[in-house]
Amino acid sequence: MTAPPAPSRFLPWLVVGFGFLVLAVGYSGRATLGLVMPTLEEDMGWTRTFLSSIAAASLVVMAILAPLAGRLVDKRGPRTVLVVGMVAIGIGCIAVGISEGPILFVIAFAGVFAIGQGIAAMHVVSTSIAQTVKHHVGLATGIATSGATAGQILFVPLVAAVLVLADWRACFIAIGIICLILVPFLWRYMPAGLDDGGADSRDKGASIGSDLGYILRRPAFHLLFWSFFICGYTTTGVIETHFLPFASFCGFGPVPSATAFGILSAVNLVGMVLAGWLTDRMNRPLLLGMIYIIRGFSFLLLLDIGADYTTLVLFAVLFGTVDYSTVPVTASLVESHIGLHVMGLSMGLISGGHAVGAALGAFMGGYLFDLYAQYEWVWLSSLALAVLAGLMVFIIRDRPPELAPQPAT
Repeated sequence: MTAPPAPSRFLPWLVVGFGFLVLAVGYSGRATLGLVMPTLEEDMGWTRTFLSSIAAASLVVMAILAPLAGRLVDKRGPRTVLVVGMVAIGIGCIAVGISEGPILFVIAFAGVFAIGQGIAAMHVVSTSIAQTVKHHVGLATGIATSGATAGQILFVPLVAAVLVLADWRACFIAIGIICLILVPFLWRYMPAGLDDGGADSRDKGASIGSDLGYILRRPAFHLLFWSFFICGYTTTGVIETHFLPFASFCGFGPVPSATAFGILSAVNLVGMVLAGWLTDRMNRPLLLGMIYIIRGFSFLLLLDIGADYTTLVLFAVLFGTVDYSTVPVTASLVESHIGLHVMGLSMGLISGGHAVGAALGAFMGGYLFDLYAQYEWVWLSSLALAVLAGLMVFIIRDRPPELAPQPAT
């Protein structure tokens, strides 16, 4: 039985609020793997390369599913997509927590959990916002997608405390239970389809082939795709997977390490909201390019950190400011340069590129650490790639030619 739609005047705020919660809970599960990685190595006897490979494999699964999830949001609206995603994340986390060997662990994390992450993801939330919110879309997108980092402000330090008091299994099980608790609220309050969300009218019968052809003919898509690929390498791949293991490698304990990551997440939240606010007010390619370049140079702090906790916190503040702040700007550029009618599919493809880049960063971080017993080359590669991404997006015009103001005659 379909739940009755929420009152239309409250719908935009419900979509923003529940999008925030979905990302807050779901993305904490991914951060938990990085936190418990040293403990897993000791408890299960697994190498960092093996665990990094699992993280990378989960990101590949997310990349495959991202366009499908985006397409479903374009055609069906957010309710079913987000409910299915959260159920998969919850079941996957619980399965990780009860796994006794590598096979179930891989199936649970790189399979079920990754499927949920590919569906209940930032591109689905940002597309839902664009479909529903009519004013200050950039700010609304920044607020909703900041849930991806806001949840980590609270959950990652709590998970660290659970890790100290119990074990790594309890960490995953707790997150899984919270995900499942959220499901009935999503089913009751999120819009079931486009008729509920007030999105613009569109050709629902258009084939995916024609939509893909249209997207691939847009030059801005290719620049945004490859810059977001690099974004994935430098954020989800390198920092989310290896920041906490790197902090442990530097000699910092679980709680100080998680506190630094919590600071990064707190600043990230502010950075995303600020980026969303600026998206509505300034040249967007300039804003996006500067975000990437500042992110790149922040890695210089990690090259000579030694055992200085202050430097670790300073990096957390600087990197956090420009971590996920690319999301509202990129989403806004996709809407204006490619189109709202295919925004879900476009963001799904771009997010898929982000996940593949993240998979590469996650794997290379573990591989290079096992090879050289340090992270220097990971930080150097991240610096160079982030600066390259910034230079790429500078090519994009703030408005596509057909939308640019005509010169006065």
